Amino acid sequence: MPSLNASRTSSHPAFFLLVGIPGLESVQGWIAIPLCIMYVAATLGNSTILYIIKTEPSLHEPMYLFLAMLAVTDLVLSTSTVPKMLAVFWLGSRAIGFHACLAQMFFIHAFSSIESGVLMAMALDRYLAICFPLRHSAILSLPVIVKLGGFILLRGVLLISPFCFLASRLPYCGHRFIAHSYCEHMAVVKLVCGNVRANTVYGLFVAFVVVGFDVFIIATSYALILKAVLKLPSNEARLKAFGTCAAHICVILSFYIPALFTFLTHRFVHNVPHHIHIMVAILYLLVPPTLNPIVYGVKTKTIRDRIIAMLLLSGGEMHHLRHN
Repeated sequence: MPSLNASRTSSHPAFFLLVGIPGLESVQGWIAIPLCIMYVAATLGNSTILYIIKTEPSLHEPMYLFLAMLAVTDLVLSTSTVPKMLAVFWLGSRAIGFHACLAQMFFIHAFSSIESGVLMAMALDRYLAICFPLRHSAILSLPVIVKLGGFILLRGVLLISPFCFLASRLPYCGHRFIAHSYCEHMAVVKLVCGNVRANTVYGLFVAFVVVGFDVFIIATSYALILKAVLKLPSNEARLKAFGTCAAHICVILSFYIPALFTFLTHRFVHNVPHHIHIMVAILYLLVPPTLNPIVYGVKTKTIRDRIIAMLLLSGGEMHHLRHN
């Protein structure tokens, strides 16, 4: 009769092995170069956004506080996956501990949910700012922003935690190779040799609750914004409002399009080449964190001016040091 430890080992492997990008193993090292550049850009960009919002009192307003939440979420989301991914691609360090894999799974899905919630909150903020400008600051007061942020965080933690609990109780029968670059929920569940119906049904439920609700609120907000903007008497005012909304819509699409592609191909479409699916899943975690600070840094005059001032100050100090 096998020992209890042996039984646990067969049900729960001590570690998994991340394949990377199946079919493109020979060129993973080259693919990692632009991914690393994007990660560095995302880290620097979001850290800069956070620093500017923290140190500039005029930016302690709803839109910028939500932007700070988005920057923190992007930093956590990218940092929980990309360093390990680069280690797989460049160093061949494919092993990841069972519990470390579950932790990575939690951070990926929880903070994806949080990012979706923050984008929803930013859409509501734009709706109130454009449709009810005089009541905007009264409705979205600091206590309301804190409560909304807390709700978004709590929703992500409570809805995603069962994924890790369910995955930890499933039998893996010695299967170790994850055909992915990180511990995505469905990629891990595919290693299971038991019944995964509960995981599949719960995954669909979470997707419907989170994405369905958030996309509905975002779509409704922008439909009402469009209706209000078209009624503005001035062409200049309409163009300014459209420009502001266009930046938000770019950010929203960069998040939801690859997310929906990844979700649908995992569950319903099986004729997409696996390496294409994995590449889109990687970009889903990297494009929004890289794009968000660029979009908001360019579109927001106060942030843009502070960044330029920081660069000029840094350049002036370097010039001074060279001549001393």
